[in-house]
Amino acid sequence: MAGCWPRRSPPIPDETARELETLRTAAEVKRLYGADAIRTYIVSNTQSVSDLLEVYVLLKEVGLYRPGVPPTAEIFSEPLFETIEDLRAASKTMARYLSIPLIRELLAGPGLQEVMIGYSDSNKDGSYLTSTWELYKGSRALASVVQGEGLRLQLFHGRGGAVGRGGGSSFEALLAQPQGTVNGRIRITEQGEVVANKYADPEIARQSLETLTAGVVLASLRRQAADELAAPHAKAMDALARTAMGAYRALVYETPGFVDYFYAATPIAEIADLNIGSRPTSRQATRSIQGLRAIPWVFSWSQSRAMAPGWYGFGSAVEKGGVSIAQLRELNETWPFFHSMLANMEMVLAKSDLAIAGRYAGLVEDRALAESVFGDIRAEWERTHAALLEITGQTQLLEKNPDLAAVIRSRLPTSTRSTTCRSS
Repeated sequence: MAGCWPRRSPPIPDETARELETLRTAAEVKRLYGADAIRTYIVSNTQSVSDLLEVYVLLKEVGLYRPGVPPTAEIFSEPLFETIEDLRAASKTMARYLSIPLIRELLAGPGLQEVMIGYSDSNKDGSYLTSTWELYKGSRALASVVQGEGLRLQLFHGRGGAVGRGGGSSFEALLAQPQGTVNGRIRITEQGEVVANKYADPEIARQSLETLTAGVVLASLRRQAADELAAPHAKAMDALARTAMGAYRALVYETPGFVDYFYAATPIAEIADLNIGSRPTSRQATRSIQGLRAIPWVFSWSQSRAMAPGWYGFGSAVEKGGVSIAQLRELNETWPFFHSMLANMEMVLAKSDLAIAGRYAGLVEDRALAESVFGDIRAEWERTHAALLEITGQTQLLEKNPDLAAVIRSRLPTSTRSTTCRSS
């Protein structure tokens, strides 16, 4: 009699069930609003080819992927490379993925592979300077791999908002993109906190869109030598990035008690209680820097006015990275990528206020820990401030950008405006 009982399939894990329900909703949306309503399935934290292939298994279950000759898909799998390590491995991951005959056949129709690159998490992982450099190198490598397969590449830049999350001038950022990575196509995120500033007013919205369009056109038409990234440039940036990442991780991930300092010296706990985000503050139930999402990480530092994700590590990189000031000045004058990076960092330094950050540090009960960590932050700020002025040839921050300096001063109390943009 036992053999007469119906055989049951193993239960579907809760997470898979939720994904399938989401994809069923996506299928209904496409039925109601057309094929272009939803085009990609972004795989956060992509680390392997299997991460991308699993998407098609789920899509098949809801009828959005149909194997056959040829195979067809209404939604395509898209990787999101977020950490420093994953960015470094991105081109190899994509090369293996695109070498699969089924994938090549599937992509033959659209002739396009979109790849998303993450600014926030790579910054949190390894410092602003290192993140910016790895994103630049990763973009070049991805373009080579995708175009080598006869496909067009569309990079999706997960940037915007604070500089620690890839913000800054969108126009300069477009001009700083590696040659061959724009080609008339780019996709960028506009973070929630800046949408109102850029698009709430019709005239400003028009200006914002015109600026982006102009940047894409100029970046696409730009013609440079094949060795745009000269060997000395790459060698210098590799040395700087390596040293910056070492200094940054020594503070954030290797300092005993740093997590206690961060939770006491920034309003992260209060931010976690606010109903202003689409996702939980942390990926883990335990309190750790590794599990903390990048957006509240940067937001907390901004609120405390230390703004460390936008500059920490650069001063140490210049001081100990083995690159001369003369070479750094040349890079700033001749290389849009380096110039844009410095401009963003300068803006963050000008907006930071170590006097306020110091008051936040006073909330840390362990006074020895507070003095040690805040002492490291202050010392690195001073190194970064001095290095940036020496490279740019200025006597104070934003000396060559008086309009921006005036805007920053206008936001501060009258009593502090005279000292804005100067060393604390």
